Amino acid sequence: MLLSTGHASAAVDYKTDSAYIALREAMTRGFNSGDSALFYPAVINLQNYLLSKNDLHAYYTQRCNEIVFEMNRQRIYEAYVLGRQLSQELREKKLDKEMYMAYNMLGHINRYCGNKVAAKRNFNTVLSMMEEAGYYESMPPIYMNLVNVSLNDDHEEAMRLLDKAREIAVEYSPERVFDIDTRKTVSYFNDGNIEKFLKGYEAYKKGIAEGKSSVHGRMMEVYHLAATGQTDEAVELARKELGDESSEAIPLIYERAGRWEEAYQAMKEELNTKDSISNVVLINSMQGIREQLAQYDAEQKVAHNRTVVLVTGIVLLMLLAAALLYIVISRRKHLREMKKAYNHALESDKMKTAFIQNVSHEVRTPLNIISGFSQIIADPELARNTEERQRISQMMQTSTHRITALIDEMLELSLSESSDSVTMDDMVEINDMLRDLLQENQSLVNKDTTLQFETTLNDKFSLKTNLMMLKRAISALIDNALKNTERGSITLKASAFGVQLFLAVEDTGCGIPPEEAEHIFERFVKLDTFKEGLGLGLTLCRTLIEKLGGTVSLDKTFKGPGARFVITLPLNTEDMLIDN
Repeated sequence: MLLSTGHASAAVDYKTDSAYIALREAMTRGFNSGDSALFYPAVINLQNYLLSKNDLHAYYTQRCNEIVFEMNRQRIYEAYVLGRQLSQELREKKLDKEMYMAYNMLGHINRYCGNKVAAKRNFNTVLSMMEEAGYYESMPPIYMNLVNVSLNDDHEEAMRLLDKAREIAVEYSPERVFDIDTRKTVSYFNDGNIEKFLKGYEAYKKGIAEGKSSVHGRMMEVYHLAATGQTDEAVELARKELGDESSEAIPLIYERAGRWEEAYQAMKEELNTKDSISNVVLINSMQGIREQLAQYDAEQKVAHNRTVVLVTGIVLLMLLAAALLYIVISRRKHLREMKKAYNHALESDKMKTAFIQNVSHEVRTPLNIISGFSQIIADPELARNTEERQRISQMMQTSTHRITALIDEMLELSLSESSDSVTMDDMVEINDMLRDLLQENQSLVNKDTTLQFETTLNDKFSLKTNLMMLKRAISALIDNALKNTERGSITLKASAFGVQLFLAVEDTGCGIPPEEAEHIFERFVKLDTFKEGLGLGLTLCRTLIEKLGGTVSLDKTFKGPGARFVITLPLNTEDMLIDN
């Protein structure tokens, strides 16, 4: 999405200058080509020209185009560095009217990270700031950003935004109308309205013949091949021309052709590509820009507060010196409380962001698997042998289990933390309970891993506790072992010594560094971000065991391979007598 050159200086109308037009066209060609060797020399020349005309708004718009260019090339870290430089420079120079550009870049990064709610919020903030500053000619591209966020979730909303973008462009930036119409034609293919797409394609080709251009031209040609039945040619062109956009276009092309199995495989490749992006770089990039914006907002608030305090101080000084002292002391206390509340709000926002991103990914993946395989099974043209159908059924069951487990973890953690009272009236035979857990989890173990049980307790050994909470805590440890053990064994162990019962879950998986022994019990912590789950299992386990009066910890003395978690529960006199 190429950003507008923007609002020209009131003193110099350079937009009809042939030198400017040539520089602008060279930059546009370089941007659309995706070739840094063409783009960067052109955009730097244009920036120098705009500085010579003292048009800072247009100059910083081109700085934003550099960030978008790098994001289009999937160079997220480079885009992040440019974004931080931009936001810091705008803040230091106190260019308040141009701060919307930093929010716009944050919206792009949020969208790239899959946080659509935050991206929409950022882009709507940009529109409000643009309208306040009178930058109407630059608003259509921001509406197009919102279209890109909303298209797959709400087609009607996306079309409304496109119409709004076109309405503004007609009045303030007519040169953008052709690009907006082209984007609307692309959306017809996304929505499956091939008739409208083909009609729009004819208008697009007519515009091209008249010398117009659009950043969506390559997508139009790919979808036109698909719409006219040339599926394989469309896929080949998408891979050649669309870059990272091809990962979303190819599954749709196969879907429109009714080639479901290939659509499913393409969808898997798209998910793998997205998951392979470094989460650390993305999160750090977004957080870095947030910190710059938060610093800017904080400075604006402090400046406002200082003005209020100064005016109030002058008035109160004329009235009574003692009253001034009282106000100053109260103000300092209020600022400390506000700072504490502000930091708490920031921490809550971080937790919410982590929760939304994890839930979005962890629920979307198994749902896509279930949806894709259900379509394959339902297709009478696809003959499948019994073994293949059983494999598909097993994968669908596993995905269903994953979704159910995620919801259960969230609900159980919420309920356990909100409830102070625990009923411990169940007389539990430990060996039988562990054998039941072994049987319940047997179907979830992969073929290269065995699930075992070892005990030094006799079968009549019983413990008076809460059966449901104890089973759920041990299940969380087993589930953690299943996720981190690709081959080898997972062993449940039970023993008693003195006045304590020891229950252990031991695996031969990837292991856990000793320095992470306590960190892993915190919420949303996953040492491997590509593993399944929300990072709540160990948190839930510790919460439940502590309510039962016991402890759970990582055994740092375990030599491996893998890891061993140990639950310790107190024994009362009755338990010890039963054991004897």
